[in-house]
Amino acid sequence: MTGIRARVAAAPISWGVSEVPGWGHQMSRQRVLTEIGELGLSATEFGPDGFLPDDPSARSQLLREYGISGIGGFVPVVLHDAAVDPVPMVVRMAEAFAGAGASLLVLAAEYGREGYDGRAALDDAQWRQLFKNLDRASAAADDRGVKAVLHPHMGTAVERSDDVERVLDGSGIRLCLDTGHYFVGGGSPASLAGAAADRIAHVHLKDAEPGLAGKVRQDDLGYAEGVRTGMYVRLGAGAAEIAATVGALESAGYQGWYVIEQDQRLESEPPQRAGPVADVRASLDFLGRLGSAQRDRDLGAGGLGRSAHSGQNTLGGRP
Repeated sequence: MTGIRARVAAAPISWGVSEVPGWGHQMSRQRVLTEIGELGLSATEFGPDGFLPDDPSARSQLLREYGISGIGGFVPVVLHDAAVDPVPMVVRMAEAFAGAGASLLVLAAEYGREGYDGRAALDDAQWRQLFKNLDRASAAADDRGVKAVLHPHMGTAVERSDDVERVLDGSGIRLCLDTGHYFVGGGSPASLAGAAADRIAHVHLKDAEPGLAGKVRQDDLGYAEGVRTGMYVRLGAGAAEIAATVGALESAGYQGWYVIEQDQRLESEPPQRAGPVADVRASLDFLGRLGSAQRDRDLGAGGLGRSAHSGQNTLGGRP
């Protein structure tokens, strides 16, 4: 088993880089990639269209210049509307990702509007269409050597725990568990990790401040405004059950990526060595302490790397 430190990746959204128009100040790719490398991270998700070169070979070459590889990216697409066929976009993105050496396509079931404020309930026919399209998208991506996963996400058709249950029952697609979004939506990330580890193929580690999360959950505060005012915090500083979720996944044998995400909306360019890079560094430190604590427990139980009593794997390791 590979320790989690070797499976930690970055995401440009932690630097405020988003696909949402008007989201906030957008940092340059040069600074973002430089800071990812300085953190000792060797993998990242791609970020929104336009952040990296469109040409797959140019994209992978640019990342290599910073000592980074791309693992995949976030693709919002309409999945519930019978008048919209999502497969051509999925095919195009899967081929581009594969051409850049990536193997993950992180889908979100968007409504077809800008941003992630507000929620609209699907009717039964729309749910059936969504299930059908999820399976079609998954098969199309598989055919191109890319794994499609569904990201339950605030402001999309699949955001709450009961939505996720419907997806698990109605389709065969694998999940991207985003601890922050799932918590803001009212679910327990650790409980989902324990109950559906066999369906979780990708993880976004995101922590959330419970007061602001509750306001967004109750529609007392818009999602974008919640992010602007600091709803997402450094790992371990919020209530999204990061340690328990990672522990449950590792115990179940999860060997996928953990992508550190602390969605931010920036008003201006941060000072050097401050802002997003400091937040991501603190989250990395939290994961390091988590791994050290697990190793100590394993050794105390008489095992080396595995607990003699529970069989739980260590969370540590070096890339």
